[in-house]
Amino acid sequence: MGKFKDSLFDFFKKEIVFFISLLLATVSCFFVQPNINYFNYINWDTIILLFLIMLIVEILKNLAIFEMLVRKLLTKIENARQLVLVLVFTCFLSSIFITNDVSLIIFVPFSILALKKVNRSDLIILTVCLQTIAANVGCMVLPIGAPHNIVMFTVSHIPFESFFLILLPYILVSMIFLVILLLFIPRDAISLPKMSKISVSRENFLKRVFSGVDYFLLLTFIALFILIGNLENIPFFNSLFRQFIIGNEVLWGILASQVISNVPAAILLSGFSTNYEAIIVGINIGGFGTLIASMANLISYKILVRECDEFKIRYLVIFTVLNVILLIVLIAINALV
Repeated sequence: MGKFKDSLFDFFKKEIVFFISLLLATVSCFFVQPNINYFNYINWDTIILLFLIMLIVEILKNLAIFEMLVRKLLTKIENARQLVLVLVFTCFLSSIFITNDVSLIIFVPFSILALKKVNRSDLIILTVCLQTIAANVGCMVLPIGAPHNIVMFTVSHIPFESFFLILLPYILVSMIFLVILLLFIPRDAISLPKMSKISVSRENFLKRVFSGVDYFLLLTFIALFILIGNLENIPFFNSLFRQFIIGNEVLWGILASQVISNVPAAILLSGFSTNYEAIIVGINIGGFGTLIASMANLISYKILVRECDEFKIRYLVIFTVLNVILLIVLIAINALV
């Protein structure tokens, strides 16, 4: 019995984000009786796309594609700062075109592998933190860079160039923030270890691929969609939102994102206000802050825990501190713009 409790507690610690999301969604079900409309709450396109992306990443990992790319990269890099800079700005650039979520799913495992190869595991926490911030900044450049911006672009019909100009001040300030943090990375020479020949096993290939998918991340997304769907149908919250959102879209975009993440926040706020420019600013600034503020934040955290569980607490502390600092800075910029 004791071993079972320990195993259950360890499982809870590992999947704490899922359990919190599930708890909030469950509580909301007491206010909105479960019915067939629950299925309409869930953006199944997002869930299916995320599942397929994770499958592709697992296939690439099991074919040793990441291993080969990491080895190629390491032959071109001279010091630790260069390596982290390349890893961080790869996330920034790729998130512009393939969304912040996909960028992190692909490049966080890649980065952890690269840092382990050169015996710089001490840089993993900061690197993943900066990659997550970079992905959340890069996704502001084009409206196709993140699910929350795709939602707002579809609803608002704001032109591409106008969308970019709305967020440009926050992109520039965030980039300066990233560069300053990168300057703290030491320029230590990295030593390339002797590497054995790459071998790819075909045994149980499909089993390894499907078992590598993070199904609890998918369930976390589903729980969050149910939570926001129920909030929209609870009279108290419906009335509260209508009363306070109008005229305070930026503030509510930030606050809502911290609690339910910026994708559901975008859907929620756009249903109560047509001040789309303010909502766009609020949900993009709001992607920084808490771990749950952006789906991308959850993704990088889940990957880090899977690969380096011993870093979990330190990562949460450092991630939160850096994100809260950037959030405060961007709120100040918004007050000046």
